Amino acid sequence: MSEPRETPEPPEFDLSFQPAHGEAVTVAEHVQRITVNNPGPFTFHGTNSYIVGDRSVCVIDPGPEDEAHFQALMAALAGREVTHIAVSHTHKDHSPLARRLKAETGATIVAEGPYRPTRPLHEGEANPFAESSDLDFVPDVALADGDVIEGDGWRLTTILTPGHTANHAAFALDDRGVVFSADHVMAWATTIVAPPDGAMGDYMASLERLLQRDDQVYFPGHGGPVNDPAAFLRGLRTHRRMRERAVLERIRAGDRLIPDMVRAIYASTDPRLHGAAGLSVLAHLEDLVEKGEVTTDGPARLSGVYRIG
Repeated sequence: MSEPRETPEPPEFDLSFQPAHGEAVTVAEHVQRITVNNPGPFTFHGTNSYIVGDRSVCVIDPGPEDEAHFQALMAALAGREVTHIAVSHTHKDHSPLARRLKAETGATIVAEGPYRPTRPLHEGEANPFAESSDLDFVPDVALADGDVIEGDGWRLTTILTPGHTANHAAFALDDRGVVFSADHVMAWATTIVAPPDGAMGDYMASLERLLQRDDQVYFPGHGGPVNDPAAFLRGLRTHRRMRERAVLERIRAGDRLIPDMVRAIYASTDPRLHGAAGLSVLAHLEDLVEKGEVTTDGPARLSGVYRIG
């Protein structure tokens, strides 16, 4: 069979998600979703927690410190054994409640590892997402790529997907064609890749890894399911490549500074989001500098002056 053609346009995003805050919604056999009531520009209608299994279960991404959400989780878990708590990454809307849930249930917390940036901070550089990260998180068991956790009637395989964060992981429900994609792939929007928390080269490599799989549906950390993952992944890849070309075109047109590129590339975007857009442009520039297509004095940074390599 020939390789599918590159999707000529970015994916069509699905904004129709109904969050049903605080309710356990069955999304697949022995899979329930509970959405935290923490809507926002980066969380959409809220963060999704998932319960996988029947009598013995794994909770994926228990969420932030939120009393109503904790009570909703405990109500849905009543009468069942929680053996594992799997955390996709250490942003504060995904991981902090893991500690309280462990204390209540005795479950084992598993994740790729504690928070870390993708690279050391440059001199004078601040990490704009440090306050959004759960710096106290440490898993009981650190997961490597391909590591398996399992319980009564379920088996989850770890897929390391760095890019959004250095420690991002997805989890595949074996023999079901289901992947819990967390913030790496979401139906409602593209993923923030913001240095030094994330790295564009890592993100693109993780997309390619997922494209080698044959999955049927993704359940993400925000919003509704991705029902045709392969096509959606190709669309995301196209979108990122288009953004990269747009950055190169702005430099060729004479833009040297990131704020100038943002104003042109994100002209139709709410100006309140231009700060995050600048970090996305920086992520592309870091990757382009590493590939030798763009030059700057010293490491790529928000204040850098950029030229075609």
